Amino acid sequence: MIFDIMLPYYGSVALMQAAVRSVMAQTDPGWRLTVVDDGREPGVPEWFAAITDERVRYQRNERNLGVTGNYRKCVGLAEHEYLVMMGTDDIMHPNYLATVRSVIEEYPGVCMIQPGVEVIDADGVVVNTMVDEAKRRLYAPKVDKRRLMGGEDLAASLLRGCWFYFPSICWRTDALKAVDFRDEYQVIQDLALVIDLIQRGEQMAVDTTVCFQYRRHAVSKSAADAVNGSRFTEARAYFLEAAAQMEAQNWPRAARAARRYTSSRLHAITLLPAALRSGQMSGIASLSRHAFGPASGSR
Repeated sequence: MIFDIMLPYYGSVALMQAAVRSVMAQTDPGWRLTVVDDGREPGVPEWFAAITDERVRYQRNERNLGVTGNYRKCVGLAEHEYLVMMGTDDIMHPNYLATVRSVIEEYPGVCMIQPGVEVIDADGVVVNTMVDEAKRRLYAPKVDKRRLMGGEDLAASLLRGCWFYFPSICWRTDALKAVDFRDEYQVIQDLALVIDLIQRGEQMAVDTTVCFQYRRHAVSKSAADAVNGSRFTEARAYFLEAAAQMEAQNWPRAARAARRYTSSRLHAITLLPAALRSGQMSGIASLSRHAFGPASGSR
C-alpha cells in the first residue's frame, strides 16, 4: 500500500523544506509526496527540481486558492487508498508511516488514524502548552496503546474538547473525498469535517505511539483570531449547528456537549488577559460573550 502525503504549501520555505525532508526520511518506503504551492516564494520550484526521488511531486498554483481551496485541490489529487494532509511546518518522525500502517493492518478500512503527537514551537523545541495539556488530561480518551472509536462516543468526546491534531491524521481517501470542507468555517473546519465523517458511520483509531511533531506558533492567524475574538464567533455558530446535527442523529450526549462547548469556553477565558492588555474592545466583548454567555440552545 502506498500512502499519499499531501502538502498544501504556503509560507516559510525553510519550514516547508524541513517537512519534506521528514517525509523522505521515513523508514517505510511506501509513500508519494505531492506539494501544492499556493505562494510565490522564490527558489522553491528550483529546490524541488533538484530532488531526484521520483516519489516527490511539486506543482505551483497559477493563482492563490487560499487555505480551503488548496486543501480541496490536494484531496482531489490523491490517488491512493490513504492520505495525510500534512502541515507545511510540521515534522514526521521516521516511524510515522510504519505506525499508521500497523494500525490499518489491525483495523482494515478504518477512516481516520490519530497517532501520538508531540508539540513543538517555532524553533522546533518540544513544548507543553496549556492548550495541549488540557487536551491530554481533560479531553483526550484514555488509550492503552491503541483504541478504535466511533459513533456518539467519539462525537461527544470531540465536541466536549477537540483533542485531535488535524495535520497528523491519516485519512481513508474515499471518505475524505465524500465529505467536503465547509466554506463558512476557517478555524473550526477540521472539527466540522471529522464530525461529519463520524455521522456517516466512520471510525477513528487512536494510537499512542509518538511519531509526529505538530508546530504551534505563538503568532499565527488562529492565535490572532483568538485574541480578537473572531475565532470564537465562528466556534459559537458551529456548536449551535452541531447541537442540532447531533439531535437529528438522536445522539443526546453529543448534542449536550455541543451546546455546552466547555473546552472552547475555557480557552476563551485563558485569552481574556491578552485581549485586555491589547485593548481590543471587540475581542474582549466576543471572548466574554463566548466564555460566560448562555449555552447555545440551552435546555
